[in-house]
Amino acid sequence: MAEIQSGGDSSGKGGKKRAKKQSTKVDMTPLVDLAFLLLTFFVLTSTFSKPKVLRMIFPEKLENQPNVKRPEVKDAVTILVTGDDRIFYYTGAISAATQLVETDYTKNGIRKILKEKNIGLLTELKKLQDKLNKTDEKDTAATNAIDREVKLKQKESKLVVLVKNDDKATYKNIVDVMDEFMICQVAKYFVTDEGFLPLETKLISQMPSK
Repeated sequence: MAEIQSGGDSSGKGGKKRAKKQSTKVDMTPLVDLAFLLLTFFVLTSTFSKPKVLRMIFPEKLENQPNVKRPEVKDAVTILVTGDDRIFYYTGAISAATQLVETDYTKNGIRKILKEKNIGLLTELKKLQDKLNKTDEKDTAATNAIDREVKLKQKESKLVVLVKNDDKATYKNIVDVMDEFMICQVAKYFVTDEGFLPLETKLISQMPSK
Protein backbone atom coordinates (compact mmCIF):
# COMPACT_ATOMS: atom_id res chain seq x y z
CA MET A 1 0.00 0.00 0.00
CA ALA A 2 1.09 3.58 -0.54
CA GLU A 3 1.18 5.74 2.53
CA ILE A 4 1.50 9.53 2.61
CA GLN A 5 3.41 10.90 5.56
CA SER A 6 3.55 14.53 6.42
CA GLY A 7 6.57 16.12 7.97
CA GLY A 8 8.50 19.35 8.42
CA ASP A 9 7.87 22.56 10.34
CA SER A 10 4.60 24.28 9.68
CA SER A 11 5.93 27.71 10.42
CA GLY A 12 8.64 29.66 8.64
CA LYS A 13 10.48 32.85 9.28
CA GLY A 14 8.41 35.89 9.93
CA GLY A 15 5.51 33.79 11.09
CA LYS A 16 4.69 32.70 7.53
CA LYS A 17 3.42 29.18 7.07
CA ARG A 18 5.37 26.84 4.78
CA ALA A 19 3.86 24.26 2.55
CA LYS A 20 3.90 20.86 4.15
CA LYS A 21 6.46 18.44 2.76
CA GLN A 22 4.90 15.12 1.91
CA SER A 23 6.79 11.85 1.49
CA THR A 24 5.53 8.63 -0.12
CA LYS A 25 6.24 5.17 1.24
CA VAL A 26 5.36 2.12 -0.88
CA ASP A 27 4.69 -1.18 0.86
CA MET A 28 6.10 -3.95 -1.42
CA THR A 29 4.72 -6.86 0.58
CA PRO A 30 1.61 -7.42 -1.62
CA LEU A 31 3.79 -7.36 -4.75
CA VAL A 32 6.07 -10.05 -3.28
CA ASP A 33 3.03 -12.20 -2.49
CA LEU A 34 1.75 -11.71 -6.04
CA ALA A 35 5.12 -12.71 -7.49
CA PHE A 36 5.15 -15.96 -5.50
CA LEU A 37 1.56 -16.72 -6.54
CA LEU A 38 2.45 -16.23 -10.21
CA LEU A 39 5.58 -18.35 -9.82
CA THR A 40 3.58 -21.16 -8.20
CA PHE A 41 0.95 -20.95 -10.94
CA PHE A 42 3.47 -21.25 -13.79
CA VAL A 43 5.35 -24.08 -12.10
CA LEU A 44 2.17 -26.11 -11.61
CA THR A 45 0.77 -25.47 -15.09
CA SER A 46 3.95 -25.79 -17.14
CA THR A 47 4.86 -29.02 -18.92
CA PHE A 48 8.31 -30.36 -18.24
CA SER A 49 10.28 -31.72 -21.17
CA LYS A 50 10.10 -35.49 -21.35
CA PRO A 51 13.30 -37.48 -21.80
CA LYS A 52 13.77 -38.84 -25.30
CA VAL A 53 14.00 -42.61 -25.19
CA LEU A 54 14.30 -45.29 -27.81
CA ARG A 55 11.40 -47.73 -27.90
CA MET A 56 12.64 -51.30 -27.96
CA ILE A 57 10.33 -54.30 -28.08
CA PHE A 58 11.52 -57.69 -26.90
CA PRO A 59 9.53 -60.85 -27.59
CA GLU A 60 8.34 -62.94 -24.71
CA LYS A 61 10.74 -65.69 -23.69
CA LEU A 62 9.44 -69.23 -24.07
CA GLU A 63 12.01 -71.10 -21.94
CA ASN A 64 9.67 -71.21 -18.97
CA GLN A 65 6.71 -72.19 -21.15
CA PRO A 66 7.51 -75.66 -22.55
CA ASN A 67 3.97 -76.20 -23.79
CA VAL A 68 4.00 -73.08 -25.94
CA LYS A 69 5.22 -73.64 -29.49
CA ARG A 70 7.51 -71.05 -31.03
CA PRO A 71 5.54 -69.12 -33.69
CA GLU A 72 6.60 -69.55 -37.28
CA VAL A 73 8.24 -66.64 -39.07
CA LYS A 74 6.33 -66.28 -42.34
CA ASP A 75 6.82 -63.00 -44.18
CA ALA A 76 8.95 -61.32 -41.55
CA VAL A 77 12.30 -59.74 -42.36
CA THR A 78 15.14 -60.90 -40.11
CA ILE A 79 18.13 -58.60 -39.74
CA LEU A 80 21.40 -60.08 -38.52
CA VAL A 81 23.88 -57.62 -37.03
CA THR A 82 27.49 -58.75 -36.66
CA GLY A 83 30.85 -57.21 -35.83
CA ASP A 84 32.90 -55.06 -38.23
CA ASP A 85 29.72 -53.09 -39.03
CA ARG A 86 28.33 -55.92 -41.17
CA ILE A 87 24.60 -56.42 -41.52
CA PHE A 88 22.62 -59.16 -43.29
CA TYR A 89 18.96 -59.88 -43.85
CA TYR A 90 16.61 -62.53 -45.19
CA THR A 91 12.86 -62.87 -45.65
CA GLY A 92 10.61 -65.59 -44.26
CA ALA A 93 11.50 -68.66 -42.24
CA ILE A 94 15.11 -69.80 -42.13
CA SER A 95 16.01 -72.91 -44.15
CA ALA A 96 18.94 -74.38 -46.02
CA ALA A 97 17.65 -72.66 -49.16
CA THR A 98 17.46 -69.22 -47.54
CA GLN A 99 19.20 -66.50 -49.52
CA LEU A 100 21.17 -64.33 -47.11
CA VAL A 101 21.83 -60.82 -48.42
CA GLU A 102 24.45 -58.42 -47.11
CA THR A 103 23.73 -54.71 -47.01
CA ASP A 104 25.00 -51.66 -45.12
CA TYR A 105 23.78 -48.80 -42.90
CA THR A 106 23.58 -46.17 -45.64
CA LYS A 107 20.41 -44.68 -47.14
CA ASN A 108 20.89 -46.93 -50.17
CA GLY A 109 21.31 -49.97 -47.94
CA ILE A 110 19.04 -51.07 -45.11
CA ARG A 111 16.95 -47.89 -45.36
CA LYS A 112 16.08 -48.50 -49.00
CA ILE A 113 15.18 -52.12 -48.24
CA LEU A 114 12.90 -51.18 -45.34
CA LYS A 115 11.15 -48.50 -47.40
CA GLU A 116 10.49 -50.97 -50.20
CA LYS A 117 9.13 -53.54 -47.75
CA ASN A 118 7.04 -50.91 -45.93
CA ILE A 119 5.77 -49.02 -48.97
CA GLY A 120 2.11 -49.82 -48.17
CA LEU A 121 2.15 -48.24 -44.72
CA LEU A 122 4.30 -45.32 -45.87
CA THR A 123 1.77 -44.51 -48.61
CA GLU A 124 -1.17 -44.59 -46.18
CA LEU A 125 0.67 -42.45 -43.61
CA LYS A 126 1.56 -39.91 -46.31
CA LYS A 127 -2.11 -39.55 -47.23
CA LEU A 128 -3.06 -39.07 -43.58
CA GLN A 129 -0.30 -36.49 -43.10
CA ASP A 130 -1.56 -34.52 -46.11
CA LYS A 131 -5.06 -34.71 -44.66
CA LEU A 132 -3.77 -33.46 -41.31
CA ASN A 133 -1.97 -30.53 -42.94
CA LYS A 134 -5.28 -29.40 -44.49
CA THR A 135 -7.12 -29.69 -41.16
CA ASP A 136 -7.48 -26.73 -38.82
CA GLU A 137 -5.33 -27.42 -35.75
CA LYS A 138 -8.12 -26.05 -33.58
CA ASP A 139 -10.43 -28.79 -34.82
CA THR A 140 -9.45 -31.32 -32.15
CA ALA A 141 -12.14 -33.79 -33.17
CA ALA A 142 -10.72 -34.05 -36.69
CA THR A 143 -7.09 -34.25 -35.55
CA ASN A 144 -7.94 -36.95 -32.99
CA ALA A 145 -9.78 -38.92 -35.67
CA ILE A 146 -6.72 -38.77 -37.93
CA ASP A 147 -4.48 -39.84 -35.04
CA ARG A 148 -6.70 -42.86 -34.39
CA GLU A 149 -6.59 -43.75 -38.07
CA VAL A 150 -2.77 -43.56 -38.04
CA LYS A 151 -2.61 -45.97 -35.10
CA LEU A 152 -5.05 -48.31 -36.85
CA LYS A 153 -2.93 -48.35 -40.02
CA GLN A 154 0.18 -49.09 -37.94
CA LYS A 155 -1.63 -51.91 -36.18
CA GLU A 156 -2.76 -53.41 -39.49
CA SER A 157 0.73 -53.24 -40.98
CA LYS A 158 1.88 -56.67 -42.20
CA LEU A 159 5.61 -55.91 -42.10
CA VAL A 160 7.35 -57.50 -39.11
CA VAL A 161 11.10 -57.07 -38.60
CA LEU A 162 13.24 -59.18 -36.27
CA VAL A 163 16.69 -57.99 -35.18
CA LYS A 164 19.37 -60.39 -33.98
CA ASN A 165 22.99 -59.72 -33.10
CA ASP A 166 26.08 -61.70 -32.17
CA ASP A 167 28.48 -60.96 -29.33
CA LYS A 168 30.71 -58.84 -31.60
CA ALA A 169 28.04 -56.31 -32.54
CA THR A 170 28.13 -52.94 -30.79
CA TYR A 171 25.42 -50.81 -29.25
CA LYS A 172 25.98 -48.34 -32.07
CA ASN A 173 25.08 -51.03 -34.62
CA ILE A 174 21.76 -51.73 -32.88
CA VAL A 175 20.95 -48.04 -32.41
CA ASP A 176 21.67 -47.38 -36.10
CA VAL A 177 19.21 -50.12 -37.07
CA MET A 178 16.58 -48.73 -34.69
CA ASP A 179 17.06 -45.27 -36.18
CA GLU A 180 16.27 -46.70 -39.59
CA PHE A 181 13.05 -48.14 -38.18
CA MET A 182 12.05 -44.65 -37.04
CA ILE A 183 12.92 -43.11 -40.41
CA CYS A 184 11.06 -45.80 -42.37
CA GLN A 185 8.16 -45.78 -39.86
CA VAL A 186 8.30 -49.52 -39.25
CA ALA A 187 5.44 -50.20 -36.85
CA LYS A 188 6.27 -53.77 -35.77
CA TYR A 189 9.84 -54.68 -34.90
CA PHE A 190 11.37 -56.90 -32.25
CA VAL A 191 14.88 -57.23 -30.88
CA THR A 192 15.75 -60.75 -29.77
CA ASP A 193 18.34 -61.58 -27.14
CA GLU A 194 18.84 -65.24 -28.02
CA GLY A 195 21.59 -64.72 -30.59
CA PHE A 196 21.83 -66.40 -33.97
CA LEU A 197 20.40 -69.78 -34.82
CA PRO A 198 22.98 -72.39 -35.86
CA LEU A 199 21.80 -72.21 -39.47
CA GLU A 200 22.05 -68.41 -39.46
CA THR A 201 25.62 -68.66 -38.19
CA LYS A 202 26.42 -71.17 -40.93
CA LEU A 203 24.95 -68.95 -43.65
CA ILE A 204 26.95 -65.96 -42.40
CA SER A 205 30.16 -68.01 -42.41
CA GLN A 206 29.54 -68.82 -46.06
CA MET A 207 29.26 -65.17 -47.04
CA PRO A 208 32.39 -63.66 -48.65
CA SER A 209 34.45 -61.62 -46.21
CA LYS A 210 35.11 -57.93 -46.71
